[in-house]
Amino acid sequence: MQPVSRPPVRLYCFPHAGATSLVYRGWQPLGEPHLLVRGVDAPGRGTRRRERKAAGYHALVRCMAEQVVADLLAERARVPGLRWATFGHSFGSTTSLAVAAEVTRQVGVAPERAVLSGAIPPALQRPGPLLDSVSEEELLARTAADGGTPPAVLADPTMSRILLRMLREDDAVRAEFAAEASGLRVDFPLTLIAARQDVHAPPEKVWGWAAHSTAPVRRIEIDGGHFAAVQRPKDTLTAIADDTDPGKG
Repeated sequence: MQPVSRPPVRLYCFPHAGATSLVYRGWQPLGEPHLLVRGVDAPGRGTRRRERKAAGYHALVRCMAEQVVADLLAERARVPGLRWATFGHSFGSTTSLAVAAEVTRQVGVAPERAVLSGAIPPALQRPGPLLDSVSEEELLARTAADGGTPPAVLADPTMSRILLRMLREDDAVRAEFAAEASGLRVDFPLTLIAARQDVHAPPEKVWGWAAHSTAPVRRIEIDGGHFAAVQRPKDTLTAIADDTDPGKG
């Protein structure tokens, strides 16, 4: 007998600080057929650049949840039974989990799981802004050292200026994580991805996200630095495919 095919999964992907959904543009051709990749932008950025920016953590979560809810309902009307999941890297991990919780509340359908990559939980994050006293030159140097931004962006004066502005905007939101996201709890499974050489989010700290879910948590440890999971999207998508349809990834 042939196994019954399950509906596909809409995978909503949340970018790291200073980035837009453009970082996920090339992911769809790399994924399993049942994974439908969709990047999620903050208001004022990327596909939503003409919209008013969201001020603060709660406004950002609310606006991004509205985008996911609208897309999910439209896609479920087109594909009955469509499932969904989220992926967030670094700054995008906290926002993705908060958005997933809000979408679940509004739609009444929980994600298959939330995948959190390269991020430490709110309780371990320093409160308050981290970049206020950092010069533009130092911030660009730090960004270059992390290896997650194309050199062409860093070298272009206009693009680098936009990057710096977005990094500082995201830092202002991140400053609220320790207080505002510390009580975030969900009832759906998590997958935690941590890179062994990540100086910002080492595995032993990433695993602390397990306290934010009452459901099973899978831990995946990989080689590489802070951006390892997004720099090897094929491997990341294979892991997500295995978690959303075991045996098919």
